[in-house]
Amino acid sequence: MTTRPLEGKTALVTGGSRGVGAGIVARLAADGAKVAFTYARSADRAKAVAAEAVAAGGIAHPIHADSRHEQDIEAAVARTADRFGGLDILVNNAGVGSFAPITDLKIDEIDAMLTINVRSTIIAIREALAHMDDGGRIINIGSINADRTPFPGQSVYALTKGAVSSLTRGLAHELAPRGITVNNVQPGPIDTEANPADGPFATALLGVMATDRFGTAAEIGAFVSYLAGPDAAYITGSSLNVDGGFTA
Repeated sequence: MTTRPLEGKTALVTGGSRGVGAGIVARLAADGAKVAFTYARSADRAKAVAAEAVAAGGIAHPIHADSRHEQDIEAAVARTADRFGGLDILVNNAGVGSFAPITDLKIDEIDAMLTINVRSTIIAIREALAHMDDGGRIINIGSINADRTPFPGQSVYALTKGAVSSLTRGLAHELAPRGITVNNVQPGPIDTEANPADGPFATALLGVMATDRFGTAAEIGAFVSYLAGPDAAYITGSSLNVDGGFTA
């Protein structure tokens, strides 16, 4: 019996070259999936993520794609399916955040959050379904801010993540006849380059949490891998908080 629950599966992770995305790529590959992942900027960083997965016995392939552009998303999905012979798992991880009072947000910041956090997720799902067999897995990476925004300046970002949660619920019904599950992982504070556990906001965030630490990208990756695997077939339409008690 295999100890790699995703053996033989293929996956695409958007925004997989850093932070939470890199943690997801590493875990899916370690659990046996053939993983493609997109990156928008640093080819060297993307190559390093792929190399680490291969060194650990997995398979990972970087694809340059900017989630602001529909054609890039379409091409990334098609290239994944062509390279691996199909697509079983889609993880919509690409996202951006601009945090400021709504009166101070620039229109390009608002557009970027709506485009990458919401529009690109819809496009990726639409394209993936053309290649996904029955029984596939769609996993969106939202944010705990969809449920709780204790600090000023998070309103528009929270709106976009709330939209992802709503999309998840609707698609769960739409895709259930095909046995495709759709779930939304909502991380709390995670120790990443963008939000380090020793950063300027750490004390305030820890003050509203039940635990006394940030989570790790590896912990999010482990949960995503579980949702992508055979033991999670009865979970769909859920927004699942992985937040150290941020909402407790």
